[in-house]
Amino acid sequence: MGVTGGIAAYKTVHLVRALVLQGHDVHVVPTEDALRFVGLPTWEAISRHPVTTSVHEGVDTVRHVALGQAAELVIVAPATANTLARMAAGLADDLLGTTLLATSAPVVVAPAMHTEMWLHPATQANIATLRSRGVHVVGPDSGQLTGSDSGPGRMTEPDDILAFALGAVRPQDLAGLRVTVTAGGTREPIDPVRFLGNRSSGRQGVAVARAAADRGADVTLITAHVEEAVRADAVHPHVTIVSVGTAAELSEAVTRASDDADVVVMAAAVADYRPASAAERKLSKEDGRLTAIELVENDDIVAGLVAARRSGQTIVGFAAETAADAADLRERGIRKRRRKGVDLLAVNDVGEGRGFERPDNALLIVGPGDEVVAEASGTKREVADALWDAIASQRTTGR
Repeated sequence: MGVTGGIAAYKTVHLVRALVLQGHDVHVVPTEDALRFVGLPTWEAISRHPVTTSVHEGVDTVRHVALGQAAELVIVAPATANTLARMAAGLADDLLGTTLLATSAPVVVAPAMHTEMWLHPATQANIATLRSRGVHVVGPDSGQLTGSDSGPGRMTEPDDILAFALGAVRPQDLAGLRVTVTAGGTREPIDPVRFLGNRSSGRQGVAVARAAADRGADVTLITAHVEEAVRADAVHPHVTIVSVGTAAELSEAVTRASDDADVVVMAAAVADYRPASAAERKLSKEDGRLTAIELVENDDIVAGLVAARRSGQTIVGFAAETAADAADLRERGIRKRRRKGVDLLAVNDVGEGRGFERPDNALLIVGPGDEVVAEASGTKREVADALWDAIASQRTTGR
């Protein structure tokens, strides 16, 4: 557990305690500045291990690299702007720096700083660099900061860091798989200003892509109008991101990407219809054309993928429904899986306050024989991991 010099270090005491109580062997590696906020005796009492900041202690055991070599997981919380910059530059003039360079374990950082520091281009560039190297970033959250200001930069709460970090220690059970995932919502232009679209943020599809990469897969993520802040969560050495706009563009991209894919997950919300023609100039009320827009049906992308499916390829569909109750949702999922012909269908209720534009989700995953093979709820990352568990099981057992 790396701890750096921020006021949020007091929260890390609770994080270390939670890990220890779960039975994990935790070694705390603070910076000198971190000890100005929480003293060394506290870290030793909570972790039940000796604590030092120096590379000159424990020389006989080569402690300055041994900790990193032995670690199965490294968490840095809080991770200050200075620490993120030092990590991006690969500096190692203290025990935390050498530990980070010596480890091959997953690394999770929980940033904590004032909003202006978090949004500064230098910090954002450092975060992008760390993500490109496979570092996992949790938060920061938005809320009350030190002093009277408020905004993004607040360290994520210990329980959420705990769940996220333990989730990063996953078996590489998808290693060798080539995966294509779609995310976001397509937009069909009416004129240069207006479009037909939907409320999908792309968070669930991005989480599905990142979860696959974390478990060893090589992923092509095709995003339709996903905000940069959301898409950044997918940045990973094994994720290639392709951006598209309309349903036709998504169809072309996913058809090309799925040629050699072992698994295709269609998590994007694709428009069923598009305007028969898009005006070259903005339409006005005087035109009278905004009161009646002729629509034509888009091609069914999933049906095309199923028709061209190679032997051994798994195709997973998504369905957003507004169901009367759980039984109705299940029946809708069963009917749609039959109609689409996919191997698995993940169906979720997107009624008021559910599904779209939220950090959490709930899915029923329907498989062959009209069977609900899994149910998942929680954060979109937790749901994504449950989906991959179901996909891995289906590929192994056919169920």
